[in-house]
Amino acid sequence: MKIICNKSALLTGVNTVLKAVPARTTMPILECILIDTTSGVIKLTANDMDLGIETTVDGDVLDKGCIALEAKLFSEIVRKLPDSEVTIETDDNNKALIKCEKAKFNIAGKDGEDFVALPEIEKTHFITLSQFSLKEIIRQTIFSISDNESNRMMSGELLQIDQDQLRLVSLDGQRISIRKISLKESYDPIKAVIPGKTLNEISKILSGDMDDDVRIYFTDRHVLFEFDQTVVVSRLLEGEYFQIDKMISSDYNTKITINKKELQGCIERASLLIRESERKPIIINVTDGSMEMKIQSAMGSMNEDIDISKEGRDIMIGFNPKFILDALRVIDDEEITMYLVNPKAPFIIKNDEQSYIYLVLPISFNM
Repeated sequence: MKIICNKSALLTGVNTVLKAVPARTTMPILECILIDTTSGVIKLTANDMDLGIETTVDGDVLDKGCIALEAKLFSEIVRKLPDSEVTIETDDNNKALIKCEKAKFNIAGKDGEDFVALPEIEKTHFITLSQFSLKEIIRQTIFSISDNESNRMMSGELLQIDQDQLRLVSLDGQRISIRKISLKESYDPIKAVIPGKTLNEISKILSGDMDDDVRIYFTDRHVLFEFDQTVVVSRLLEGEYFQIDKMISSDYNTKITINKKELQGCIERASLLIRESERKPIIINVTDGSMEMKIQSAMGSMNEDIDISKEGRDIMIGFNPKFILDALRVIDDEEITMYLVNPKAPFIIKNDEQSYIYLVLPISFNM
């Protein structure tokens, strides 16, 4: 095999597939990046058996072939090369010669034929949306997935399609995040639970351009994302997702409308008095026209009043400031509306169209 390509293009490709190289594995071949030119183009592939990424690098193929190179070493070499043209040449013993200007590396590789190929996905059921939309709804929900592997369904997000509506849902046992967007076309119903790791890595690769589309294909066990020169294949989480709609009630006793920026700033100031190790709630006391926010911790105390518009009963409730801040930071509205029932019931932040819904469990407190 012999290829010539630009260093920056090669580095972009390497960084893209590197996200699917496992940190630990019992299969040494999976610690590699596959360079495959048998089809006449330069393809890079990485695969950890749950997530696989393949991307195409612009360049010239002088001799066809394939080789698997240790991912960490190969990526570091490419990163340190001069910004110039790179030549990679292999021999029959799976040795690779990497040249760029005056730099030459000779490194050992593995037979590319031993690399675990990405699963073949039947491209029948799919949806199309802009890269911008997908990147945004991931950003607006991903923070609510759980990193506790004891409940795998909480480590993924539910993607639902109903005609021209796409809904993405995440929860971690303390909160729920829901985002809904309209698609350009109507599709058959789809339900899939996609691992949070997959969505995290996808969001890093997507350009986020409104004019660039991504096509998402679904099977019973896999999801495939196709965009630009890249393909990402992931296993789906198997099992029944939580009955989200039953958890979200439309009942409320108190409705608050408040300036988002003022609320966010107030919570950020109060959070200065909370150590990371503390599970100290911030308490809000809602009365007509005013919300008083207060915190008392080992570091000190703080209270602040914010003007609000209120319907319904007065209420005092405690909450984890991080959970509210995570939601506020991804809401673009100038004003937000909060719906509360009582100090022990979940409260909800949502807009009239319900294009976003954030549910948070309260924290008990002693006055």
